[in-house]
Amino acid sequence: MTDKSKVIFGNRISDKDYKKACKTKAKNIKKYGDDSAVDYNIVISKNSHIGDSLGVYDVLLKDGESPEQFDTNKGIIVGNIRMGFGHYRISMAMASAAKALGYTPYWMDLNGYPQTTCTKVISAQNDLYSLGSRLSKNKLFNKFIWEPANYEWFRKLSYNAADQKNAELMATVFKNVPKDIPVVGTHVWPAQAAVHAGMKHVVNAIPDNWPMALHFAEGSIHTIQCRNAYMGYRICNGMNGDAVCNPIPGDELVYTGHYIDHELVSNIEMDCNARILRKKNNKPMRFLLTIGGAGAQKEIFAAIIKYLLPKIKEEKATLYVNVGDYKNVWDDLIAEIPEMKAVSTEHFNEYQNTVKFAEEALTGDVTGIHGFYHENIFEAVYCTNLLMRSCDVLVTKPSELAFYPVPKLFIKRVGKHEMWGAIHSAEMGDGTLECRDVPHTLQMIDLFMQDERLLTEMCDCIKQNKQIGLYDGAYKVVELAMGLKNK
Repeated sequence: MTDKSKVIFGNRISDKDYKKACKTKAKNIKKYGDDSAVDYNIVISKNSHIGDSLGVYDVLLKDGESPEQFDTNKGIIVGNIRMGFGHYRISMAMASAAKALGYTPYWMDLNGYPQTTCTKVISAQNDLYSLGSRLSKNKLFNKFIWEPANYEWFRKLSYNAADQKNAELMATVFKNVPKDIPVVGTHVWPAQAAVHAGMKHVVNAIPDNWPMALHFAEGSIHTIQCRNAYMGYRICNGMNGDAVCNPIPGDELVYTGHYIDHELVSNIEMDCNARILRKKNNKPMRFLLTIGGAGAQKEIFAAIIKYLLPKIKEEKATLYVNVGDYKNVWDDLIAEIPEMKAVSTEHFNEYQNTVKFAEEALTGDVTGIHGFYHENIFEAVYCTNLLMRSCDVLVTKPSELAFYPVPKLFIKRVGKHEMWGAIHSAEMGDGTLECRDVPHTLQMIDLFMQDERLLTEMCDCIKQNKQIGLYDGAYKVVELAMGLKNK
């Protein structure tokens, strides 16, 4: 096998950058060990949280007999990591689409095997990324470190070279997985690891539409959600300074559309019509605030809650607040805004209660503030999906949620690469521009509440977008992966 850190899509990496990549791998081996000779036992079991709803089976590395076996005909592996909530959310969309198409999704979280070198390396990077997200609230750090890292540093082919070396340390977890089962990676590391492990049919579902070499897993088929990113990825634009790069072969880069869960796509018309009817009947406007894994937007959400409290008490607005698995964020909000306690209902670690609430909210009236916290990561992430259907406006940074079929109000990004999510959504008509400060965010909230057309026009765009297949990306990724096997 060609050393994927020396040559990337025909683009030769400098000796200096290659040696640096090798040193990074050696440093990680010294720090976290090298378990490439270890033969990890695989146990497959139904996921106790989303197994019924999404048909998901966990692929675990532990001792003992496996209660389930791989379905080598209909099985598909969803390879992911937890880094924030985004990659888990995209994985859930892939699993949902796989189930809807009659396949069996197997969940491989490469950040969920604490005994492995793979997880130790990823966890360290995750901790570093979370720290960077929190520090990005400092304007100087954000300007000189965080935004350049997420926009230019990760863009370089030399960065991919280092990642490929680290991915060699991650391949071990795939050792006992049947090599003919298709793999969909919702982060580049599972895709790279699968390729290094000799998996035969790998699809690398790229989450971002700002082209960065960070996302390359040569040897896999790369998919993208937005056509405006296609050419940048195809020609490796700006990934080696001003030099003209060799392009990605045309059959290794595929536009699919947005990666969205079947449950959301199949109910677009119903949910959008319900939003339009609530607006027409002057029902309280429902805002869903979802705080990501790093919790970097807490201050903005506090300002939104303070602003909306009078309107919530007058039953002109309703809030859903999902703090994921970070109860401290909810506690901090209550401490900062004590008056919200009297109008709040807490849905904490009661997932079936959350499911019931979400179902009843589709047709019933909802008032006040509803706070959601779930200790389990699957429930914490999927809670937003459940609430999304009955909300009117999703308030979020322009990350992976920028692609979802719900009217969106975009608050300040966390990393410059996210800027393009808001741009794309505004172009598609299903979201606002990025509101980069609190005053502009509150202005947009007023527009949603007072303007008779803004919400309705977004809903109309979402319905039109569905007709052209914009939200069919998860289905297409799954079909592409299974198609590789069935060629």
